[in-house]
Amino acid sequence: MSDSYDVIVVGLGAMGSATSYHLARHGARVLGLEQFTPGHTLGSSHGESRIIRELYFENPLYVPLVQRAYELWAQLEEESGTDLLHQTGGLMIGPPSSELVRGALLSGETHGIPAVVLTHEELVRRYPAFRPPPDYIAVLDARAGYLRPEACIEAHASLARRSGATLHYEEPMMRWESDGDGVCVTTPAGEYRAARLALCTGAWTTTLVAELKLPLRVERQVAVWLDAPAPTEWYGEEQLPIFMCEHADGRLVYGIPRLERGVKTAIHHEGRLYESPEDVEREVLPADIAALRQSLGGVLPDLSRAAVRESIACLYTDTPDGHFLIDVHPRHPQLLISSPCSGHGFKFASAIGEAQAELLLEGRARFDLEAFGLGRFAQ
Repeated sequence: MSDSYDVIVVGLGAMGSATSYHLARHGARVLGLEQFTPGHTLGSSHGESRIIRELYFENPLYVPLVQRAYELWAQLEEESGTDLLHQTGGLMIGPPSSELVRGALLSGETHGIPAVVLTHEELVRRYPAFRPPPDYIAVLDARAGYLRPEACIEAHASLARRSGATLHYEEPMMRWESDGDGVCVTTPAGEYRAARLALCTGAWTTTLVAELKLPLRVERQVAVWLDAPAPTEWYGEEQLPIFMCEHADGRLVYGIPRLERGVKTAIHHEGRLYESPEDVEREVLPADIAALRQSLGGVLPDLSRAAVRESIACLYTDTPDGHFLIDVHPRHPQLLISSPCSGHGFKFASAIGEAQAELLLEGRARFDLEAFGLGRFAQ
């Protein structure tokens, strides 16, 4: 068979489902292709919760984008009638000289966002589960919280279909080819043609544009859910906001308050790197749990000794500088390459989906995405 569309979106995780939704809302004829089943656990878009925060320590340039994401998550909640975003507040904990603390304060100063700085004594008095070293402080991000990733993706996908998008699951793209000013995509079911193609394929991106030799690496990321120790109320949303803690040696551990599975915790960016997602060790090993307990022990010692309820190994797709990759193919401008991950992308999906729809349909987005371009790797 051969069907024609305005845009084909490959990959229907966080970014692909959001992009499909915004394209369809603009009246585009959209085909979405996903190699796995809906809600699969093989990529980077699952795991019960994802942190969202406004005082963005990585770089102030992300703040306007996340502010737009907050607006769009709220709109998606209303339109879908689904509970997606919980604002618990957030704590960025560490020595005053740490990148986490300094970066959060810089984003607040740059964009005029109030940031409350808690001394060690104030931190442990207000949030008694925390017992970091005495020289650590905390920056309180009032708007921080968590998103429900599976529900977010389903909401975007469901509303995309309601607006006319066609979404095919368990139908992988085998190859794509330039077709004049458009593209031809081949799957096991046949061929599809479109004016534009968006690759929102996460850890599988490099193999789909192998000619570009993109410097993306797949990082194994382990998340662990722990039982809440006594007193258990210290670990619920009222007394345990989302948190990130950068230790003096640079290790960064983060967590989300107790939900159905327990208290979710993980070490940020210390996983093994792989060339391909198929090579990733999916079993969580005793060494993974031991490393997490050690990092967590320096900030939440009682929780660090708690029983493990569940654990998973998922994927980051990392760029060399930790910033996103969103750009058109240098030789095929009808192809958009989207890899806004590096371990901190999910919270932006609503806004990135909107921006990518604008790029695909109008040739420009409301946000300046130059910082996420391919050119920086060539340099």
